[in-house]
Amino acid sequence: MAEKDEHGDPRSVGDVLDRLQELGETAGGDKVRLGDMLEAMGHRAYGPFLIVLPMIEISPVGGIPGLPTALALVVALLAIQLIIGREHLWLPGFLANRGMTGDKLMKVVDKGRPIGRRMDAWFHGRLPALTRGPMVRIAGVAVFLLCFTVPPLELLPFASTAPMAAIMAFGIALLVRDGVLMIVACTLSVGAVALGAGLLASKQG
Repeated sequence: MAEKDEHGDPRSVGDVLDRLQELGETAGGDKVRLGDMLEAMGHRAYGPFLIVLPMIEISPVGGIPGLPTALALVVALLAIQLIIGREHLWLPGFLANRGMTGDKLMKVVDKGRPIGRRMDAWFHGRLPALTRGPMVRIAGVAVFLLCFTVPPLELLPFASTAPMAAIMAFGIALLVRDGVLMIVACTLSVGAVALGAGLLASKQG
């Protein structure tokens, strides 16, 4: 059973994956909606959702044409809510009803377990001041800009993984309140944008 903090929110990447596993096992071949994931994570779940959505893109499920761009649009909506300081995460109905089967969700969880274990071991609450206040909005702006790099990079094999990995780093930083990872995420953002620009330039050339 996943642990909760005093607000009922997950406290680690492992907690997030545990909750997804519970949803996947319960659903089986039926669909798990984004709304179901939001309910499981808690409506303050910016960090978890910025982990889960990139993790779906990075997993084999993310190879479905158009899915990376669709996930980036959802992430962009979350980033806007971070920027404006909305306390509770909200999804419109047409997005809340989107999802995948429980079986596919379990594949995402299995793929994410090694990443989760490493992240939970490496990052755990250093420089927490860098994960609050203005830094949250800065993270939101960075995530929003990264989302714009995903649609063109989807045309290149595996290229959209770079911005999604940077977005996931922001999500983990917000989840575990680790300012060191926030700095790493900012660095990854610059690298992801540079890599995207380079790949697109070489493709056009």
